[in-house]
Amino acid sequence: MNPAARQISVRLSVSAPARAPLPVVASASAFVLTLVFAFAGLLITFACSAAVTGVDANGQLEDHALQARFESITKELRCLVCQNESIADSNAQLAADLRRQVREMLVAGKSDDAIFGFMTDRYGEFVRFSPPLEPKTLFIWGAPFIMLLVGGIIIYRVVRQRSRMPLDDEPAPGS
Repeated sequence: MNPAARQISVRLSVSAPARAPLPVVASASAFVLTLVFAFAGLLITFACSAAVTGVDANGQLEDHALQARFESITKELRCLVCQNESIADSNAQLAADLRRQVREMLVAGKSDDAIFGFMTDRYGEFVRFSPPLEPKTLFIWGAPFIMLLVGGIIIYRVVRQRSRMPLDDEPAPGS
């Protein structure tokens, strides 16, 4: 073996990561038992995940009360891609992901407030079609009423000022 080939083989053996040895099965019956338990574990996991999801073949929740909550929540959340549609009406991939996330949270037993809180924390107040009444959103909620009040005051003052003006029923002399 020439020195260059020897150096390469030494480098490869030094830089190769160490691997953990595979477990050795003592007998064929232990191997079969291991396979049976692994398969049983998969079956149990699959059965539990199907029971936990509670979703039928059409993608709707099997519990009608949860389905009604799901529909009301998805109609109140704005699609961040479309911006004028709720996630219930949007066909965007992000809206589908948000619907799936809401469904998972409902199945996990989260309350509506917890779901809205999670979505608001993650995507901001914009994700809600109707933001909650808080000090920072007070102007948004109060602006229409303030404008209505200002408009009413302006109309009242204009009508009052015009009612004090004299009426000109007689034509001006010389006309």
